[in-house]
Amino acid sequence: MSPPYREVQMNRALYAAASGMAAQQANLDTISDNLANADVPGFKERSRVFAQLAAPDGTGLGTSIVGQRTTFTAGKLEKTGGPFDLAISGPGLLRIIDASGATMYTRSDSFSRSADGSLRDANGRRLADIVIPPQATSVSVDRSGMVTAHTSAGEKHLGRIYLYAFDAPDALRRIDGATFAQTSASGSPLRVDCGPGKTSTLHFGMLEKSNVSIIASMMELLTAQRAYEADAKGVQAADEMLRIADNLNRG
Repeated sequence: MSPPYREVQMNRALYAAASGMAAQQANLDTISDNLANADVPGFKERSRVFAQLAAPDGTGLGTSIVGQRTTFTAGKLEKTGGPFDLAISGPGLLRIIDASGATMYTRSDSFSRSADGSLRDANGRRLADIVIPPQATSVSVDRSGMVTAHTSAGEKHLGRIYLYAFDAPDALRRIDGATFAQTSASGSPLRVDCGPGKTSTLHFGMLEKSNVSIIASMMELLTAQRAYEADAKGVQAADEMLRIADNLNRG
């Protein structure tokens, strides 16, 4: 025997409110992660993507979590004085390689010179394409990415640091706060021309700050908390109505 119409409606209300709670909890987790990484150089803000669930008759059934979106808007550049800090103005990502040989991409990173002449970040991942000779006393990088080593015998060009972009950057897989890996959905890396007169330039001795706005994120956090509390009250109300209906049915 089919349940009474009111009971069906109350079940729908319960499911809608519960799915809203789950969606807002995921939203709260993402916003909290953004705030926790607000001081990480090159970190890119993330947001949750939601969709409305509907019954065949068009009645709303709640909220579904579709996925996450990464916002690749630029953060402010900050001069650090670090001898091998690199930041990008405009589109593009730096290519780095980890100990296993896996290729990754980052927006900004702080490198140091290792014994083998490579530039490596705090996780031991090396910057692709560049090796510094042992006789180099200092290194400079111009805005087009051309690397020059300064030695007692003069200057020596070491090559160029290239930037890369993707057709679907949202589909990149996040490795950590500011590092990403290619996926089948992101497409293949495309080389980006950089330098004076181009859309992108490289900046040596600088880092790009996170693009997270703390004030905006705090406002989003408050909004998500209120929405969660409203959905929680909806769950309580629907549950109470179901309890009353069940008692009435039992007579």
